[in-house]
Amino acid sequence: MSVDVDALATELLQAWDEARCVPLPSARPGGLGTAEAYAVGERLRQRRVARGERAVGWKIGFTNRTLWPRYGVYQPMWAPVWDTTTQLLDGAECTLSLAGLSQSRIEPEIAFGLARAPRPGMTLDELRGCIEWVAHAFEIVHTHFDGWRFTAPDTAADFALHGRLRVGPRVPVRDWTTLAGDLSALEVELRCDGELRDRGRGGFVLDGPLQALQTMVESMAVTTPHLTLQAGDVVSTGTLTDAQPIAPGQCWSTKLSDARLSALRLRTEA
Repeated sequence: MSVDVDALATELLQAWDEARCVPLPSARPGGLGTAEAYAVGERLRQRRVARGERAVGWKIGFTNRTLWPRYGVYQPMWAPVWDTTTQLLDGAECTLSLAGLSQSRIEPEIAFGLARAPRPGMTLDELRGCIEWVAHAFEIVHTHFDGWRFTAPDTAADFALHGRLRVGPRVPVRDWTTLAGDLSALEVELRCDGELRDRGRGGFVLDGPLQALQTMVESMAVTTPHLTLQAGDVVSTGTLTDAQPIAPGQCWSTKLSDARLSALRLRTEA
């Protein structure tokens, strides 16, 4: 392993704490490979736990295939989400401070709450049986690399670009037998201060949010076998639209095609 994992983890954690950019690891002598990136991510996880943070689930990034050419990233990646970054909302509205974030953007997503630990090889229906609830969510993503230019290993090392996660009202899935197909067909409009910024659909996300979760379970078993999903985890499955830059003083809202899921409204502040 040519990368100094400890040194890069230290550098990225400092960048997180100070909301600043650092040079691209993949562009340095020796580069950065996928295995090295997840080794850095594991060291970061250990350090965040050691300083008192608690992992409460996972985010999957770059599941939206329509965005792969735009960012030059052609595979999904994942990282923990934390009690310090994640909130299950009591309603469909919230206010969020952008303090501590670097080049932040907003993503409308679908999140799951796990009742049981999934395992590789499960069918979509078996996987649905592991899920307690589904919800619409906003993930605020950010990067410590200037101009949102990076490679897939860079993003995997950089906290999988996770900044904040706000999860809307949760809908039980026990009797939702058509969950996979319905989420694939879900359409969303993303607006800022009433102006339409983008449209998306569930099928963009590796054919659907439940399919994205299935892909994560299978890929984790190969790429990061020391990591597993557990009962109680929250899993956000990736953006349905392009990630939109955000600034303090804005009001972001969504409109969903499926009335079983609550649209969200998020106000930003400094």
